[in-house]
Amino acid sequence: MLAEIITIGDEILIGQIVDSNSAWMAQQLNAIGIRVKQISSISDNREHILTGIKEASQRADVILMTGGLGPTKDDITKTTLAEYFGVGMKRDEATLEHVRQIFARFNRPLLDVNISQADVPENCEVLFNKNGTAPGLWFQENGKVYVSMPGVPHEMMYLMEDLVIPKLKATFALPKILHQTILTVGEGESFLAARIADIEDQLPPEIKLAYLPKLGTVRLRLSAYGNADADEEKLKQELETQTQKLINRLGQTVAATEDIPLEKAILLLMAKNKQTLALAESCTGGYLAHLFTSQPGASSVFLGGAVSYSYEMKEKMLGVNSDTLWETGAVSEETVREMVEGALRNFGSDYAVAVTGIAGPDGGTPEKPVGTVWIGVARKGKTIAKKYVFGNKRIQNIERTAITAMGDLLKLLREPIV
Repeated sequence: MLAEIITIGDEILIGQIVDSNSAWMAQQLNAIGIRVKQISSISDNREHILTGIKEASQRADVILMTGGLGPTKDDITKTTLAEYFGVGMKRDEATLEHVRQIFARFNRPLLDVNISQADVPENCEVLFNKNGTAPGLWFQENGKVYVSMPGVPHEMMYLMEDLVIPKLKATFALPKILHQTILTVGEGESFLAARIADIEDQLPPEIKLAYLPKLGTVRLRLSAYGNADADEEKLKQELETQTQKLINRLGQTVAATEDIPLEKAILLLMAKNKQTLALAESCTGGYLAHLFTSQPGASSVFLGGAVSYSYEMKEKMLGVNSDTLWETGAVSEETVREMVEGALRNFGSDYAVAVTGIAGPDGGTPEKPVGTVWIGVARKGKTIAKKYVFGNKRIQNIERTAITAMGDLLKLLREPIV
C-alpha cells in the first residue's frame, strides 16, 4: 500500500515555513503499514495542483494533501479539487454552524469569506475540524483515497489521529509493519556496519535494517514486514530475536532500545537510579542544559549548571584556580578537571559534566586549533578528562561536543561504583 504526500503553499517553497507536517504524517502512515512513495511541495497554482494530484494518483493508493484551505483568495485547494473531480460545490451546514459558534465566542463579525469555509466539493465526505474553521475533505474515487487537510499542524494532527488514520484502517486491508530502534553513540556508521555485517547478511527476508546517522549517534532501525494476514506475534518475536543479536554484539555502544534522543536515554537511566546531574559549560554556551531541559521530567535529575565563558566566571562559579587558567589556559585538562569537580561540589550533584574548547571559527592556535575540546565527567571519587579535536564549523563543534559529552557521561554512569 503506497501513499503520497502533497503540501500546498508558496510559503513552503520560498522557505518562509518549514514543512514539518510531511515528516509527521509519514511516521503515522508507516506505523499502520502504508509506505510513503513520494513527498512533494507545490505552489498555490491551479495548474500545479491539478498536475500534482494527477501524477500522485498514478503512483499511489492514498494521496494526502495539506494547505490551501483557508478563507483568502490564494487558498484554492477546495475549488481545484472540485475541478479535478468534475463536481460543483455544496455548503456543509454542520461546518457553517461550527464557524458561526467560533466567531460568536470571540464576538467577531462573520464575513462572507468565513462563511465560505463551509463550502466543499459535492463528492467529498467532510472531516469535522474541531480545532479550526477549515474542514478536512475525504474523497474515494476508482479505488483510491484522496484527503485534503489544513496546513496548520495542530489541526492536521487532530484530523489524522482521530479521523483519517481510523478511516484508512477501515478502508484497506493493511499490511503489518513493526519497528525496533537501537540508539548507538560514539561509533560511526561505517564502523557499526562492519561490526554487524554478518548479522545483517543473515537477516530473514521479512526483516530490514536501516542506518540513521546523526552527529555523534547512529540509530539502527529494524523493521519487520508482513501481509495483512501475517501472524503479528510471530513477526514480533522474530524482530525481538534479531534486535537482541545486535544489542549483544554492540554492547556498550548501545545507549537505548527506544527511538529517543540520547539526552532522554540518560535522564531515564539517572531517574531510575535516583541520580542527579550538574553541568559546567564554556564552549557550548548552555546548549547541553538546553538539550536536557527540553525533555519532560528533566527536573527529577538535572539540578542546574554554570555557563562560565570567561576566566572570571570559571573562578567565581566553579572555583577554578586562577593559576590553572593562566598557566594552562581555559582549554586544558587541568581546567576541565577543576570545572567538573567544581560543578560536582558547588551544585551537590551525584554526577557532573564540564566542557571547554574552541568552537571557532577563530581563536585557535597551532597548539590548540579550532575544534579542540576538553570534556570532563565526574562523580564522587572519580574524574575522567578527555581531549577531542573536531572540525572548524562552530555550530557542528558545539553539537559534537554536547553529544560526545553525553556519551562520556553514559560510560561513567554504567561503570560500577566500588
